[in-house]
Amino acid sequence: MDQTQIVHFREVQYMRHVRWVMLLVLGVAALMWWGFVQQILFGIPWGNNPSPDWMMWLLWLIVGIGFPLAFYWMRLIVEVLDDRVFIYYMPLLKSDILLEEIETVEARTYLPIREFGGWGIRRRAGQRAYNVSGDQGVEITLKDGRKIMIGSQKSEELALAILMRLPKG
Repeated sequence: MDQTQIVHFREVQYMRHVRWVMLLVLGVAALMWWGFVQQILFGIPWGNNPSPDWMMWLLWLIVGIGFPLAFYWMRLIVEVLDDRVFIYYMPLLKSDILLEEIETVEARTYLPIREFGGWGIRRRAGQRAYNVSGDQGVEITLKDGRKIMIGSQKSEELALAILMRLPKG
């Protein structure tokens, strides 16, 4: 991507603002911490079929530490540049939609669970969705018929920024 492009619209949405998701992640992490402390620090095997100690260390690092940190740092960054819409679902994915590939743009209310199976990075039969929370977004239809839903707390502004940059004709 050309670093000299002007950013006409930018929105950053954080996953940590979705309290129920963070509570779920922290609950699973707390359970892992409890198992780790019980088995590694106190020497009491955890569960009916305990994992070896090396596996508990690995699970504790991934689920007890890595998972909560990943959700804390996770964010959706959407930028409208001179020639593209840039989507960065940090730290998982970067994607560009060239403005010349866009057929239509519509700010709308949608049903994340019914239409896409929830929030996050979703794919369903010719459709993609990038969302963090809420039910507002911008649906982009590409010239090849594919549809992309970008969740946004500023859906009207995002749609307008894209529409203003679309090539004429």
